[in-house]
Amino acid sequence: ADSMSLPRFGCGSMGGTLALPPGKGPHHVGCTDVMVGHTRQGLFFRLFYPCLPRAGATEPLWIPRSEYCAGLADFSLQRRWCSALLSITIGFCRVPVSWNGPFKPCSSGYPLIIFSHGLGAFRTLYSSVCTELASWGFVVAALEHRDHSAAATYFCTAEAEREEWIHFQRVPQGQKEFYFRNKQVHQRAEECVRALRLFKDITSGKSVQNILQQDLDLSVLKDNLDLTKAAVMGHSFGGVTAVLALVKETSFRCAVALDAWMFPLENMLYPEVPKPVLFINTEKFQTPESIAKMKRLSSRNSQTKIITVLGTVHESQTDFAFLSGKLISRIFGARGTLDPHKGLAITSRAALAFLQRHLNLEEEFDQWNDLLEGVGDSVVAEAPFCRSKL
Repeated sequence: ADSMSLPRFGCGSMGGTLALPPGKGPHHVGCTDVMVGHTRQGLFFRLFYPCLPRAGATEPLWIPRSEYCAGLADFSLQRRWCSALLSITIGFCRVPVSWNGPFKPCSSGYPLIIFSHGLGAFRTLYSSVCTELASWGFVVAALEHRDHSAAATYFCTAEAEREEWIHFQRVPQGQKEFYFRNKQVHQRAEECVRALRLFKDITSGKSVQNILQQDLDLSVLKDNLDLTKAAVMGHSFGGVTAVLALVKETSFRCAVALDAWMFPLENMLYPEVPKPVLFINTEKFQTPESIAKMKRLSSRNSQTKIITVLGTVHESQTDFAFLSGKLISRIFGARGTLDPHKGLAITSRAALAFLQRHLNLEEEFDQWNDLLEGVGDSVVAEAPFCRSKL
């Protein structure tokens, strides 16, 4: 059942290849899966971290199991029977990181990012940005949410380690979408908070069991994390989840919201967001109403920034940007005109500059500060908030 159990074939040739870029930072990147607890109230995430190079390291599968292909087919096409086609085309793609690679110690402690996925996604579909951030010296925990917004996810019950799957759920007929999504965004933000508290338990010396029994012992994190430098990040539904997590947990110093879907957040919470947010938007997704909501936050916190990456679409901030093939493009939507490698560089560098500023990092990420002001090729900043427009 683990992600090493399928034979290694590289990527499928029948309509899709995936070439995720390795991280550009100074660290090699390791990766493992962590599941804690035997109920849906537990946690499940993929952990990306700086690691030591290891000869013959295995690379993990991008789509961990066939059930996720079925979930993607159901979410993207509303046709579960297409899952076999997806398995053939993308089921053997791998992520350029070292599976269970030896953790690279850091006496000053790595900063932590909790990452929240979008609607119909799951923990591995943002491997490109998570790998990039880990290569610059972050530990990144990419959650898999259990609010029925993931394409598929599961937990293992205590009795005989039986798997119980949680499938994607559409808005029930007759129910208002806002109320359905608002309940989900609160559950998601609480899962982000629980993840941060789990890392606090680990750093305080508590024994935390990973029921997936991976080779990486979580206790290695104890003296290698600096939880005074914790941020929350996400894409789309995960972007607004990151904003709400700032309200629920004061230990998060800031949030990075990739093309945030602002719709599910209730208006009364906007004045409550206490910390700065970096909104990195794509050119084609946002509406004037959504931008106006972001500007309400920037009116209360001058450190909140809103930038737009030109030539990008909503999927440009996911790993799907690196999939090639006409069939795959048809399944997973339009492509942006900006080269995905350049898009990833802009997104990650803007995020790093913002994190440097608000986590007080002793790095040189401030070399990319211009991106936060919308200065540079392919980036524009939103005009300052104007009260008369709302």
